[in-house]
Amino acid sequence: MEVKPKAELIDYTDNPERNVATAARLCYSKKGAAQLNEEMSREKVEDLVRKVVGMGHTSTLEHTYFFFHVQCSRVTSHQIVRQRIGTSYSQRSQRYVTEDNFDYIIPPKIKKNEKAHKMFKDKMEDLEDTYLELIEMGIPKEDARFILPTIKTNIVISYNARSLMHFIRLRTCNRAQWEIRILARQMLKEVKKVAPVIFENAGPPCETDGECPEGDLSCGKIDKIKEKQ
Repeated sequence: MEVKPKAELIDYTDNPERNVATAARLCYSKKGAAQLNEEMSREKVEDLVRKVVGMGHTSTLEHTYFFFHVQCSRVTSHQIVRQRIGTSYSQRSQRYVTEDNFDYIIPPKIKKNEKAHKMFKDKMEDLEDTYLELIEMGIPKEDARFILPTIKTNIVISYNARSLMHFIRLRTCNRAQWEIRILARQMLKEVKKVAPVIFENAGPPCETDGECPEGDLSCGKIDKIKEKQ
């Protein structure tokens, strides 16, 4: 069955921005963290968060976490897990879990082509039948999975805010692969609801820095941004 890539925020640090502000104040105060936390107004918290993010002193962002459930293809999960610092992963195992709900993600360019779309779905159904037949023959799941194409997987990811900001910076860029770009934009939308100040300026370099590091491979968005300035 065809499914769509999805990133769902299911948990996060209580008072994420207050944690960041408390850590920032502690570096320059004789007072303890509990006292500093209690004394700060919401306005002071927001001012401090904007200051540390704006100055690039983002180590204090590591004191707050965001926990996502992600549904994506294994093509994209392999890209996601390349980022290791400040990030933790747990992924559904094809060795132990039978893929009897054969879900998959179809790339947009294949969906737009009627012939390619039908061919894709037909092949997926054939491979599903073969996989289940191998299991019925007594082949272990860990061996039967070798016939599997690139299907949907489920993965949970914990990011600290600094690591998540880096992920968003890289993967919301138009040059990023389409599926991981969808997930990064969904993540940004979700965390802005619970930590709007931390992530108010998060995004690709063309939006945050006014420059594009892609050089000749640029998508051209930076030119449009500069025209509006």
